[in-house]
Amino acid sequence: MVEILKNMFRRKTRTILTISGITIGIFAFVVMGSMAEKINLLVSGGTKYYKDKVIVSDKSGNAFMGAPLSIEKVKDIEKVEGVQVVQSDVTVMLDDLGAVNFGVPPMIIGSDNKGAGLESFKVEIVKGKELKPDDYGKVQIGSDLVKKLNAGVGKKIKIKGKEFEVKGIMGKTLTAPDNEVFMTLRDAQEIYHDTLPQVIQSQVKPELLVTDFTVYAKKGVDPNELAKKIGKEVAGVKGEGPKAFQDQVASATGILNSILFGIAAISLLVGGLSIINTMTMSIAERTKEIGIKKAVGAKTRNIMTEYLTEAGLIGFFGGVIGWALGSATVVLINNAMEVSGNVIFLLTTRISVFAIAFAVILGVLAGIYPAYHAVRINIVKALREE
Repeated sequence: MVEILKNMFRRKTRTILTISGITIGIFAFVVMGSMAEKINLLVSGGTKYYKDKVIVSDKSGNAFMGAPLSIEKVKDIEKVEGVQVVQSDVTVMLDDLGAVNFGVPPMIIGSDNKGAGLESFKVEIVKGKELKPDDYGKVQIGSDLVKKLNAGVGKKIKIKGKEFEVKGIMGKTLTAPDNEVFMTLRDAQEIYHDTLPQVIQSQVKPELLVTDFTVYAKKGVDPNELAKKIGKEVAGVKGEGPKAFQDQVASATGILNSILFGIAAISLLVGGLSIINTMTMSIAERTKEIGIKKAVGAKTRNIMTEYLTEAGLIGFFGGVIGWALGSATVVLINNAMEVSGNVIFLLTTRISVFAIAFAVILGVLAGIYPAYHAVRINIVKALREE
C-alpha cells in the first residue's frame, strides 16, 4: 500500500488535479442529490397524505391559495354517495406574495378538524400540547418555522399582523407540515378574509369562507372515483384524489430529479476521464518498471491489482473530499436559510455512502483500461525503455 501511494504522488500536481476532478463530480452529486432527496421526501409525504382522501376546491383555485368557497358547500358535498366526513379548511401563504422561497412556501392551515379520527397521516407534538378546534388565538408550529417565527411554547408570535400564543411545536416529518402553521378554522378565516380585496370583504363574513374541503371516503370507496363524482354533482368545485397529486407533482419531480442527477453525472464523467488519462500517462512513464516486475515473476493479477488499487484510491480520496465539501455546503446553506423557513437540502446516509462508494467504483472502472494496457506490455520492449 505504501508503494502504491508513493507511485500515486510521483507526479503530485497531476494526481491532485485528477483527484480534484472526482471531487467536483462528487461535490455536485452530494449537493444535487441532497436537494433531490428533500424534494422526493416532500412528494412521498404528499403521496401518503393524499392516498385516502379527496381535496375539494373552487374550479379556479390554485395550489397555494384557493379561491374563496362558501362553507355552505359542505352540505352539498355530504350528499354525494361515498362521502363519510367533510372537513372545512383554510389555506393561506404565510409570507406576502412576492416573497422569495426556494422550497415549499410556508403556509397557514386552519381546519375544523372533523376528520381527525380518520386521518392516517399523523404528526407528533414534541413540545407543548396539540391544538384543539376551540383553541382560538393559539397556534401549532412546524419544526422548520421555529427559528423564522422565533417560536417557543407559551410565547406570543405574530402571524399576518395578528398575535397568537404558541401551544405546540410539531416533530420533524421531513415533508410539508414542517413548514406550516396550524390554527383554528375561525382564526384562519379571519386572516384569509383580510387578504381579500375590499369589495369582497364587504360582501361576505369571515366565518362563511373556506379555501378547500378535505373529504374522507367511506370504506371501500375509491377516492379517485369519488373526486370525479364530487366534481360532477357539486356545482363550482373540483375534486382531486391521489392520482391528481401524482400526475401534477410526482411527474414533475421525476423530470427535476433527472436534471439534478444529470448535472452530477456529467461532472463525474469528466472526473472518470481524468483518471483514465492520469493512469495511462503514469503507466507510460513506468513501462520499464513494469517490465522488471514481470521479469522477476510478477503475475498478471498482481499488476492488475496494483493499478486498479491506485485508481480506486484516487477515486476514494476525490470522493471523501467531494463529500466533505458537499456536506459542508449543504449544512451551511440549510443553517443560513433556516431563519427564513426554507430548508431545501436533506443529506441522508444513503446519499453519503453512495457518493463515496460510487467514487471508488468510478476510479476502479476508469483504471481498467490503463491496467489492462500495463499487463500487456512486452517484457523485452519494456526492459529496453530508457
